[in-house]
Amino acid sequence: MSIEVGSKLQGKVTGITNFGAFVELPGGTTGLVHISEVADNYVKDINDHLKVGDEVEVKVINVEKDGKIGLSIKKAVDRPERSERPERPERPARAPRSDRPRDSHRPQRNSRGGNDFRSKETFEQKMNRFLKDSEERLSSLKRHTESKRGGRGAKRG
Repeated sequence: MSIEVGSKLQGKVTGITNFGAFVELPGGTTGLVHISEVADNYVKDINDHLKVGDEVEVKVINVEKDGKIGLSIKKAVDRPERSERPERPERPARAPRSDRPRDSHRPQRNSRGGNDFRSKETFEQKMNRFLKDSEERLSSLKRHTESKRGGRGAKRG
């Protein structure tokens, strides 16, 4: 019997390893079901899903030139075709933003009295604030480490 990619076959589990299960196919050939191809969900221990001697339906997913056969149990299960994802509804247009920059040290209050964490800043404003904060932290760190090492800013006695 010729084994072709995409065909579904019945087989018998002949061996289980920590990385998958060996399945004997009709005609005496053996293929491997990798642990990632056993079930749709994460499989930590293959022994929770399969046992030696189990009859399983498998789908041939690849046949190597050296004769190795890759099998899948989860792809052998017929599922209804998933329809295309429905389109997302259009977002309503936003009101124009103010051009004045926000105070970078104090978050603005929203209508309920909580912070809105600068959610109305443009990307450029966020990037400028990040660069400024980053440069301040870096210069502070340099001052601190140079004084401990006896660098340029340290007093020598």
